[in-house]
Amino acid sequence: MFRITVKEGPTEEKWILQGQLTGDFASELSANWQSSQARDPNRIRVVDLSDVTVIDKNGQEVLLAMIRQGAKCVATGVYTSHLLEELKSR
Repeated sequence: MFRITVKEGPTEEKWILQGQLTGDFASELSANWQSSQARDPNRIRVVDLSDVTVIDKNGQEVLLAMIRQGAKCVATGVYTSHLLEELKSR
């Protein structure tokens, strides 16, 4: 199970991700992200990973692409926070 919630503000979008960022769910996130980027590539996007429970290699690759496109990722868990630091250093 995976859920993407996007809250739009006047200057930014907040992406709240919940569940397992794996396989087809990672592909779904990528497609939604690319669609949002196409509409307004300069918009600030904050991605909240606090409720993500599992991230596989596909999910990591999608997150890496999002970070490279300017996503500001936040997380509260030790594993997810460590993973984000690792991805940002690539």
